[in-house]
Amino acid sequence: MIARLQWGVYDTWTITRRDLITWVINPVRVVGELVFPIMFVLLFGYVFGSGMVVPGGGDYRDFLMPGIFAMTMAFGIGNTMTVVATDIERGVMDRFRSLPMAPSAIVAGRCSADMVNSFLGLLITIACGLVVGWSWHDGLLNALFAVLLLLLLRFACLWIGIYLGLIVGSPEAAGAIWGLLFPFTMVTSAFVAPELMPDWLGFLAEWNPLSSTVGAARELFGNVGAETGSSWIASNAVLMAAVWPLVITAIFLPLSVRRYQRLSR
Repeated sequence: MIARLQWGVYDTWTITRRDLITWVINPVRVVGELVFPIMFVLLFGYVFGSGMVVPGGGDYRDFLMPGIFAMTMAFGIGNTMTVVATDIERGVMDRFRSLPMAPSAIVAGRCSADMVNSFLGLLITIACGLVVGWSWHDGLLNALFAVLLLLLLRFACLWIGIYLGLIVGSPEAAGAIWGLLFPFTMVTSAFVAPELMPDWLGFLAEWNPLSSTVGAARELFGNVGAETGSSWIASNAVLMAAVWPLVITAIFLPLSVRRYQRLSR
């Protein structure tokens, strides 16, 4: 049992290293992924920011940056989905399945590599926020807890990306699904307070799992004047920022494993 576990860990590290090396030899794609959230910071912070209203008169950059952080984690769905679909189309998955390695290592290795990439991307986005004037105001410990919840969201979204990548099976199809991420990230509290939306749209925005992580990040970062919403879901944002990702993972992790096992059937 112990030997099998050791081999599983070694195989997982091998796949993780392979995926990280792929990013090193293809830096253009990595740079593109990192530039995307920076573009949103500049676009919404400076172009649209002057026309945005924060309930209570808070600073819009304090309101905006936690939303950008969470949106960056959610858009990781598309990156994971495209890479998985590309590996399937090129036959990489089939070659892995033919090797004497732990079946879980392929999926776990993909997960580990994406989390490393997401962590670095989040650090860069936080640095960008500091440059444009945003900061946390409630202590380093709470700020680290907010980062942990953001990474937990990314971990949950990662399994959605793996599952969708295994289903679509080609990067072209994955690219077509990319567009569906925009309404998922826009109909949230990331850019506009739900109470400023029409009632039905505000309800959808508040109950979007992404909004809970956004609200929790604002609360933990101590962004004064940026906390919005009086509903139960908004008042318990920190709790739901942990519950939603766990529920999503509990659904999509077994679906991903089952789909992977059925690839060649």
